[in-house]
Amino acid sequence: MEALIPVINKLQDVFNTVGADIIQLPQIAVVGTQSSGKSSVLEALVGRDLLPRGTGVVTRRPLILQLVHVDPEDRRKTSEENDPNAWRNMRLYKGVDGEEWGKFLHTKNKIYTDFDEIRLEIEAETERVSGNNKGITDEPIHLKIFSPHVVNLTLVDLPGITKVPVGDQPKDIEVQIKDLIVKHISNPNSIILAVTAANTDMATSEALKVAREVDPDGRRTLAVVTKLDLMDAGTDAMDVLMGRVIPVKLGLIGVVNRSQLDINNKKTVADAIRDEYAFLQKKYPSLASRNGTKYLARTLNRLLMHHIRDCLPELKTRINVLAAQYQSLLSSYGEPVEDQSSTLLQLITKFAAEYCHTIEGTAKYIETTELCGGARICYIFHETFGRTLESVDPLGGLTTIDVLTAIRNATGPRPALFVPEVSFELLVKRQVKRLEEPSLRCVELVHEEMQRIIQHCSNYSTQELLRFPKLHDAIVEVVTSLLRKRLPVTNEMVHNLVAIELAYINTKHPDFADACGLMNNNIEEQRRNRMRELPSSVPRDKTAGGGSQGDQDVGTGNWRGMLKKGEEGVGGDKSMLQTSNPGSPQRGHAVNLLDVPVPVSRKLSAREQRDCEVIERLIKSYFLIVRKNIQDSVPKAVMHFLVNHVKDSLQSELVGQLYKAGLLDDLLTESEDMAQRRNEAADMLKALQKASQVIAEIRETHLW
Repeated sequence: MEALIPVINKLQDVFNTVGADIIQLPQIAVVGTQSSGKSSVLEALVGRDLLPRGTGVVTRRPLILQLVHVDPEDRRKTSEENDPNAWRNMRLYKGVDGEEWGKFLHTKNKIYTDFDEIRLEIEAETERVSGNNKGITDEPIHLKIFSPHVVNLTLVDLPGITKVPVGDQPKDIEVQIKDLIVKHISNPNSIILAVTAANTDMATSEALKVAREVDPDGRRTLAVVTKLDLMDAGTDAMDVLMGRVIPVKLGLIGVVNRSQLDINNKKTVADAIRDEYAFLQKKYPSLASRNGTKYLARTLNRLLMHHIRDCLPELKTRINVLAAQYQSLLSSYGEPVEDQSSTLLQLITKFAAEYCHTIEGTAKYIETTELCGGARICYIFHETFGRTLESVDPLGGLTTIDVLTAIRNATGPRPALFVPEVSFELLVKRQVKRLEEPSLRCVELVHEEMQRIIQHCSNYSTQELLRFPKLHDAIVEVVTSLLRKRLPVTNEMVHNLVAIELAYINTKHPDFADACGLMNNNIEEQRRNRMRELPSSVPRDKTAGGGSQGDQDVGTGNWRGMLKKGEEGVGGDKSMLQTSNPGSPQRGHAVNLLDVPVPVSRKLSAREQRDCEVIERLIKSYFLIVRKNIQDSVPKAVMHFLVNHVKDSLQSELVGQLYKAGLLDDLLTESEDMAQRRNEAADMLKALQKASQVIAEIRETHLW
């Protein structure tokens, strides 16, 4: 899972090439007030001095800092431009003289091995865009650091929160900075790193305050307390570090930064980390292992990896949706329309017809690489759903002790002569209920396929429609809304199908009666075999028991008669019924009547074994009957309530929602900058396809 962070770095590079931020990638946004120690924390994570320092607002542009761990022996470099699998494979880069180097996006392939040059380049690039008047801008600087001493991370250094404008800063600098910070931390895929100095009141922390505005539950906020060594004499941060002052879901980590004097004296980050470790061991020995820069780096790496893993499914869906949209957009340019009413009605009619043809298998453009439309629905019914039901074990999750316990509980306080019917119904309902989940999943899969048919029709069947993005989006919205309205109706029907089976256990079902009769014959045969083995001195008439009524019960396939006959045919071997019970009363010992025997692993008596076996056979027989019914009725319900209903009402729904005089101009509006949009769409589609390829490689290598 460690390779997930380089994947996000790769995706970031892909979208940087088109200058797009439509995909919100997982990253760590660093928030704090001026002079709270943000820069020191970042430099400690990098292990080098690379950020501009000074008074006032120093960070005036977001700095997207990607830390890439490389092999120290090979001095490797990630080569995204030449290697499509660069996130997995490292290539030797001979132009790097040191083991650590940096690379800016705006300087293309220029390599920086001197970190002082990196700092100067950040300052120069900031002034180039933001000016030299301490103003801010939301255009980010992209910097990659390759080093064997870092963990894989993606951080965003944001301007420090300020209250009062200085120099010739705009008067609303506070609002500008806050808006910029909120823009980045509002990304639901981001982790917020709220930096607060220990020598300030945590209750008034501006970083935690702004983080709480977008993350009220604190589920993606990690607090960092800096300057632990600068607290007033006689005070400590024990309560803060223990989370007693401000609880944060992701935790709270304390660090010790370098002072300005240390920086002036050229104290290295490595020396500062050693001093930090000594300080924590002395001042907070019980918390030293859960604080410090190294622990912070590991924690951020772990949190980001898990966060990326959680975000990947949604990210994949987002990329696929966008790719489909841009593919449609790229093919949507054409000549101006003369008759809007006729064109709109024609496009609506053609889309509805192609949608229905795709379901029926008569579409003009037939997919050859994968199943789609009606063919996939058929596959879902008879392969996916059918095999899933067949894989459900009739006795799955049901142990012998469960059956025995149900029989005992159903008899109440009196010893039972026969197996109670209630135990069978209770257990068989429990097993039948297990068929509901795969049935509802079948509905979901068909619904997803019908949603996919929309895009299939757009890509292959109705290219003319894609000339008008607003009309295309409106049609997609109408069809999606129609599918969404039918989904709960279909789910309710499928739920009722299972509920119907649970409502009445039909023990008179012909198939069930036949199964009972077959089992009766088997039990009767076993009884006769036992009678043959009895000594000649035992009267057979007493053993056989029963009369014409008993024979009638067995012959008619009544399962109660079968149980009764089975009980009468078993001899009372008392030695088989007696089991070892540690709580049995012994001579001279008191008996505690409150002791309740618990099920223990023991050999069942002959009667218990027979009762359990009979109940299990009955459950299996009835379960198979119900499963057969469900396997037949669920596809019919889905076809009637979802598929056929959408097919029959799609045309009228589209016309009713879209064929309106007031919507014609808006729906059939074409863009004036068609050529520019075509080029931009082509570039974005290429980037999305490349991103989709990267995510596909993740699945192939089982990283996700």
